[in-house]
Amino acid sequence: MSSPSLDAALADIDTVFNGFASPSETGCERCFLPEETAYLRTPYTRVPAGLVGRFVFKVPGHFEDHAAVMRRLLPQAAHAMAEGTLDGVGWGHHGWSRVDWRAWPAEQAAAVEAFVYAWWQDVLTASEPPYPVADVFETCAMILGTMTPLLDRWGSGPVADAHLASCAATWLYDLDSDAAPLRWWDHDDEAPVVAELQSWLTAHAPARLRAQGEPDLAIRAELLALPYDERWAHPYWTRPSATN
Repeated sequence: MSSPSLDAALADIDTVFNGFASPSETGCERCFLPEETAYLRTPYTRVPAGLVGRFVFKVPGHFEDHAAVMRRLLPQAAHAMAEGTLDGVGWGHHGWSRVDWRAWPAEQAAAVEAFVYAWWQDVLTASEPPYPVADVFETCAMILGTMTPLLDRWGSGPVADAHLASCAATWLYDLDSDAAPLRWWDHDDEAPVVAELQSWLTAHAPARLRAQGEPDLAIRAELLALPYDERWAHPYWTRPSATN
C-alpha cells in the first residue's frame, strides 16, 4: 500500500499530464510496429504495460520527439514505477533522465520532482519494496541529476536502516576502490559522485549498520574516510572476517 504523499504525487501527475501525445511521432520502424507507435500519437488511450517500458527505456534517437513521448507516457510510467511493474528499472537509462524536464512548464517540472521524492520516501519505508532499493536510488538520482536530496531524505529507522545495509553491501565493493557503484547514471567525471557517496556513508552509516548487525560494513564505511592507500593498508583487511 502506497503512502498518502505518493498517492498525492501520482494524482498530480495524472492531472498535469492528462491528454498529452506526440502528434507527429513516427518512432523507430525497426523497433516498434506501426500500431505500437500509434499509441504515442493518440491521447486518452492506455498504452499496453509492456510497451510502456520499451518506450521509456529506448534511446531518444528512436523517436521524432522524445520529450513529447515521455510526457505522453508519464502517468502510466509513474504508476508502474510505484507499483513495481515497469520493466527496466535498474537495467538501463530511464527516459526521464534523458529529457530536460526541469525546463518544462513549472507545473510539469514540479509534478515530476514531487513524484520522484515521494517514490523514494515510499520505498524507504516499505519493508519489501517492489524493486531493490539500490536500483530505485540510482533511478531517482539519474532522473534528478543529483543524489544529494535522496541522501538528505534517508532518515533512520529499522526499515530504512535495513535498506541502508543492503545498499552498502552492494556499493562498498566499488566505493572501497574509489569507483562509482551506479551503472546507469552517466557522468563525465564520476569522482564527485564517488566522493559524495563516500562522505555520506562515512558520516551517517556506521552506527546504523552496527545496529543492523553489520559490523564489517560499518568498518568499511568508516575506512572510506581514508585516502586510497591508507584505506587498503588498514589492518581490517587482514582479519578473517574481512574475507568471509
